[in-house]
Amino acid sequence: MTIGTGPVLELVGVTKRFPGVLALDDVSVSFQPGRVHALVGENGAGKSTLIKVLTGVYAPDHGQLRLHGSPVHFTSPRQAQSAGISTIYQEVNLIPLMSVARNLFLGREPLTRWGLVDFSAMYAASDRLLREFGIDVDVRAPLRTLGLGAQQMVALARAVSVEASAVVMDEPTSSLEATEVETLFGVVDALRKRGVSIVYISHRIEELYRLCDDVTVLRDGRLVHHGRLADLSRIQLISLMLGRETGQVEAAGRTTFSERRRVAQGEPVLVATRLSRSPVLNEVSVSVRPGEVVGLGGLMGSGRSETAKAILGEIALDSGSVTVRGRRVPRHSPRAAVKLGIGMLPEDRKAEGIIPGLSVRDNIVLAAVPRLSRAGLVSTSEADRLVAGFMDKLRIKASGPDQLVSQLSGGNQQKVLLARLLCLDPSVLLLDEPTRGIDVGAKAEVQRLVDELADSGLGVMLISSDLEELVEGADRIVVLRSGSVVEELAGDQVKEDRLVAAMATAGLATDPKGDPQ
Repeated sequence: MTIGTGPVLELVGVTKRFPGVLALDDVSVSFQPGRVHALVGENGAGKSTLIKVLTGVYAPDHGQLRLHGSPVHFTSPRQAQSAGISTIYQEVNLIPLMSVARNLFLGREPLTRWGLVDFSAMYAASDRLLREFGIDVDVRAPLRTLGLGAQQMVALARAVSVEASAVVMDEPTSSLEATEVETLFGVVDALRKRGVSIVYISHRIEELYRLCDDVTVLRDGRLVHHGRLADLSRIQLISLMLGRETGQVEAAGRTTFSERRRVAQGEPVLVATRLSRSPVLNEVSVSVRPGEVVGLGGLMGSGRSETAKAILGEIALDSGSVTVRGRRVPRHSPRAAVKLGIGMLPEDRKAEGIIPGLSVRDNIVLAAVPRLSRAGLVSTSEADRLVAGFMDKLRIKASGPDQLVSQLSGGNQQKVLLARLLCLDPSVLLLDEPTRGIDVGAKAEVQRLVDELADSGLGVMLISSDLEELVEGADRIVVLRSGSVVEELAGDQVKEDRLVAAMATAGLATDPKGDPQ
């Protein structure tokens, strides 16, 4: 196949706004035929928005999308697919109750001369197509009978079976086993040889260096780098994603955490041992002592949030154990974990935390209702005393306890969730991105509160993508990469440059270029 010389897809000066958020800010980038283009950035960088502009989910507010040099205006994903842009999403977006074959050919079924679906031809074509991907399944069976990895491979087969000139792959290996990943890589290489332009999104740095020719780095909706991936070392790439100057990382003084680093004594209050859940966690072990802040470091997708959810019991484990003060937590039982003294502040406070239709008071006392109840009735006076105490202690700014929690600022909503957790008198707190999406003043207050909680004897696990926050707030940092612990930093090792190096290179071999993988 002859590969063209001009870009397949282009974004020219594209801007996309949502209420209160500038998701893309004057972004220009081109995707060439026969090349695999990495699109990278941390949470909130603008990757998802850019993909949705490319695939017709969103129309840009300003700027232009071009396909083969001509301006296009997609009004739906179907229109984009018809134009030759195919997408493979991280979450399988097929129909579980339909057969594998129907999913593969949905909307383009082969027909008999009487206008009916030619099932024999469809089953034969489906079988041939899947065998090319190393998948041997009954194509007549409902899709839901397949494992998640096999479903993802079916989605991949469907996407590339359409005559596409551009394929967008959003975290395509997130649900795949090692053998399936190798099959995917083979498909990507084959598409590249056919002249297809591939936009590849993955949090796995080693995958990017294995597959990708070019890279675009987004940060806070802005384009910060665009060029050949081979020209960047892994540390340079991660530094661009995080907004750090390689080799010029300052040591301290940017947060309101106390400058002293605690050296906790005594037996751990929390011990998580060899937590495994394929493919997201691989024998992760971590412990927290009373009065200690232990950080979990790593890039997006490294397994930070999954580790916290596994400790709480929200993720069913293949193996591993969790104990609190020597008592084993039953697997997959958040209720038992909370009862034994584990409290967790979720990463997404709006989806998993606050109940927007309830007041500040109701959100705080929600977890403490059993403790405040007598003969099935909640003591109003006791609830009011509890709420007033926490609103004062945590400096929650509201017109009063009856104000709707949805009307508070992000920082005050975060404090309401912390108050709810503290109502349970926990032994250890798992704080997942406790300062994300809140203003500078509120961030400082939450950071001071974390210090105070640790000083009072609570064990704290701090998960943050803010390197300054992690380095200055944690006494030790456990570094994760691809679901495994790759390094632990303690004492004088807890520095930003050491953390960046660990996130980028720990536990990896050296590639033929001489760069650490």
